[in-house]
Amino acid sequence: MAKLYDTHCHLDLQKSLSLTLKEIEKNKILTIAVTNLPPLYEKLLKKIESKYVKIALGFHPELLFQYKKYIPEMWRLLPSAKYIGEVGIDMKLGNENRNLQIAFFEKLISECNRLGNKILTIHSRAAVDEIISVVGNNFNSKAILHWYSGTTQSLRQAINKGYYFSVNYSMVNSLAGKKIIMEIPSDKILIETDSPLIYGSANYTVELINKIIEGIAVIKSFSAEQMENILWDNFKELQEPEKSWQ
Repeated sequence: MAKLYDTHCHLDLQKSLSLTLKEIEKNKILTIAVTNLPPLYEKLLKKIESKYVKIALGFHPELLFQYKKYIPEMWRLLPSAKYIGEVGIDMKLGNENRNLQIAFFEKLISECNRLGNKILTIHSRAAVDEIISVVGNNFNSKAILHWYSGTTQSLRQAINKGYYFSVNYSMVNSLAGKKIIMEIPSDKILIETDSPLIYGSANYTVELINKIIEGIAVIKSFSAEQMENILWDNFKELQEPEKSWQ
């Protein structure tokens, strides 16, 4: 099997879903397809049948207030979903929905703790400290901070709590992103494309992932092959104790 994966991809937003799926299957890219609302999760479940794709149940924090009628659907679907995302807290655009976002995320973490063995890809823009506080010290599922952009101090707190960090093309090509990647332990880095939100109308290709691997390798002073192996080991570790793709 090729050692390629993508922990955060918006398949339902792709310019061409069929072409994207062909690229994923041709290159054996194990893909976590995040969603932004529970109805979109159910829709994608019905639309995609691929051994290389796992659909994640999501509710984007920026959509909570507008689509709060779907919140009960999140709790109905949660027990049957192993992968959860995109979820989290976003304070970048102001605090008007702060209480709703935090209350929702608190219940989500509580339910994931109760159910166990979930893998979450978490949005934390301008809200890393809130995320860390809510997740707490005894989380019995796996937390991935998607596209981390917080402070070094908060980053170190998240590292100490065992979080994973998914890294994308924008991060490996920006000064701020490179500084963050330097701080993350090599065994806690994962790959994400966040496609198509980063790449716009460009079609999804395996080269996006290869460029990310190469970029991380340069930053961490590994060869591309060494970095690919490390990143693959991290992805396998993320799946423990249940290897979903095996």
